[in-house]
Amino acid sequence: MKNAARRILVSGVVQGVGFRPFVHRLAAGFGLSGWVQNTAAGVEIHVEGRSAAVLDRFARAIRDEHPPLAVIDSLACRAARCESPTGFEVRASRGGEAFVFISPDISVCEDCRRDIADPRDRRYRYPFTNCTNCGPRYTIVRSLPYDRPATTMAGFPMCPDCAAEYDDVNNRRHHAQPTACPACGPTVRLRKAGSRAEIPGGIEAAAELIRRGRIVAVKGLGGFHLVCDPRQARAVARLRRIKERSRKPLALMARDMAAVRRIARISPAEATLLCSPRRPIVLLRKKADLPGIAPGLGEVGVMLPYTPLHVLLLESLDLIVATSSNPKDAPIMKDEEESLDGLCDYVLGHNRPIQMRADDTVLKAVGHRPLFVRRARGFVPEPQRLPAGLDGGRQVLAVGAELKDTVSIARSGRLVTSQFLGDLDEYRNHRYFEETADHLLKLFSVRPDCVVSDLHPDFHSTRWAERFARRAGIPHLRVQHHHAHILAALLEHGIPAGTTVLGAAFDGYGYGADGSAWGAEFLTADYRSFRRLAHFEPVPLPGGDLAARQPWRMALAYLERAGISATPGLGIPAEVSPAERKAVLAMIAHSSHAPLASSCGRLFDAVSAILGTAPVRNDYEAEAAMRLETAAASGRAVRRYPFTIAAAESGREGPRRIGFGSLIRAVAADRAGGVPVPDIAASFHAALARVIVETAKIARADQGIGIVALVGGVFLNKILLQRAEAGLLKAGFRVLRPVRYSPNDESISIGQAAFALANLNR
Repeated sequence: MKNAARRILVSGVVQGVGFRPFVHRLAAGFGLSGWVQNTAAGVEIHVEGRSAAVLDRFARAIRDEHPPLAVIDSLACRAARCESPTGFEVRASRGGEAFVFISPDISVCEDCRRDIADPRDRRYRYPFTNCTNCGPRYTIVRSLPYDRPATTMAGFPMCPDCAAEYDDVNNRRHHAQPTACPACGPTVRLRKAGSRAEIPGGIEAAAELIRRGRIVAVKGLGGFHLVCDPRQARAVARLRRIKERSRKPLALMARDMAAVRRIARISPAEATLLCSPRRPIVLLRKKADLPGIAPGLGEVGVMLPYTPLHVLLLESLDLIVATSSNPKDAPIMKDEEESLDGLCDYVLGHNRPIQMRADDTVLKAVGHRPLFVRRARGFVPEPQRLPAGLDGGRQVLAVGAELKDTVSIARSGRLVTSQFLGDLDEYRNHRYFEETADHLLKLFSVRPDCVVSDLHPDFHSTRWAERFARRAGIPHLRVQHHHAHILAALLEHGIPAGTTVLGAAFDGYGYGADGSAWGAEFLTADYRSFRRLAHFEPVPLPGGDLAARQPWRMALAYLERAGISATPGLGIPAEVSPAERKAVLAMIAHSSHAPLASSCGRLFDAVSAILGTAPVRNDYEAEAAMRLETAAASGRAVRRYPFTIAAAESGREGPRRIGFGSLIRAVAADRAGGVPVPDIAASFHAALARVIVETAKIARADQGIGIVALVGGVFLNKILLQRAEAGLLKAGFRVLRPVRYSPNDESISIGQAAFALANLNR
């Protein structure tokens, strides 16, 4: 009887995750012959057996039983000519133009943790132990297909024992590209900052130095951490001086969940995120405050160890500070040559090169779903399938905005978004942006049909896109900032082309279509265009950018607009001199150095300053707003603060204006009347949620819109997001909010790519 044959093509995250050995074992279990190999498009399988029914069951088993790190996007199966192979083999990879996906960097698995804990194992206490189910991926890959010569492990030839495991299809290290052991792999080296001499003791000696109050730079997957003992106030204070970070929260790494529970309260959803193979930093409610770690906030960021090196370091330390090793506003450092010595006392490094730097991911749990504050290690470069109507065979490069930048590339029905890159007004971040864009274009063999940027003419990303477009001879498209925010949510949730939604895009600033400063926008939008339905009433920003750094300036602006005089204790900190106050009032009165903006972020700053929760000067972006959220978390929304939604003047077309004069007067009166600050803060959040619901009802009545997207950095505020989402759902709306990406400006490149694909395909 003649055999049946099938050719199976599998695409998705199917390289570097043990997929080929899985297929080999599966074929053996079914009694089939053939071969499997990596290609530039994914994994190709040729399989033969006695009946077509058996081959069909084999194909279904691939989809149903694949390795834990694999993600199958598509599986195409077709009849093939018989080749009459004698067995089943794993063939060498076949190159070509790559648009295949690799797994993100994954934390050390339990099997490998057992290996490094077993004195009888040859990898006992070896800090670079990994297998096909764990270890570095994106941060070490140089090109695709994902094979050892295309990674930074190319310089470490395998010893006979590792080579035997690598070639053994039944071994969990079969074709594990970073596999290594003490005989042939990378090594750790401890040295004093400023010295090249190695210090004996390695990881154990580094742990002892941390216990003695020293700051140690520790090399991880995507760069170095600066590590110290969080319970030693002098060490934490020194670290803050070195990083020029007065109050910005510092991340912690805990040995295990028991150590986490000693300092934080953990919900089941948060525990799931903490223990996931991606090992993000999770923002948790404080149980025990560690002075100097997250001052003024109710949450602390904690992660669990994600490399064997971290596991070994925390054997004798239950908790460490583990913050990115970067000078203020610069990218995380990945090489010891990057002026690392000036940031620490000692360096615990190693000789496995990092190809692509990547920060730790930061997120929080809202309900049972994640809310990304920063998306990077563990999640990049996961692909996103494009919605119906956007996949027209075009290739796009989207370069994001100016702050919290990312880069996105689109090709063949998929979109890939880079890790968080930082703010491009810092020249080192701009170089990081350029190296990341170049890496993604080469890694995925993308030849853009266009480049797309923000509408703002002076953003560094916009100017870079202009130069790129000229050199490549391709169109340069520009997208309004808040429109891009909304389109990112549409793309993520698979909303098909032609659908119109209402987007509530709340942030600090975006260049408006009319050239003015926008910041709290209700846009009715689809992938191609938008209409401005409503916005917050513009308010002066006294001192321009200074207004975002000194919240009391915005308190003055809002109080003046509301007809109230700010006084010490009501919007004006005691540290502000009468002369400063007078100068700012003059700016507001004469519209001098006080541009108008409809910013939601600045409204938060104003209320925070009025209530006394804001600092005199923000040490980091949104500090005043985060302190206001912390206050609201312990309050009750017992007041129903008023606001106005005013239509355009009679006989004129234009967006509605949402005013907060009455709200500010009520907040100021309650503050003066002794209403508890947490209750005022909670009531303010409730009022903003009502603004969203009432405006959505207007959009539904006017245009029949039933879908609302909640986007922009303001929706990192958990209280506002939950209240707005609950109110909209109760009112019968479908709610879209970012789940796979951050709502802040990291998502701008995603929305830009969506806009470009929709307009290129017209």
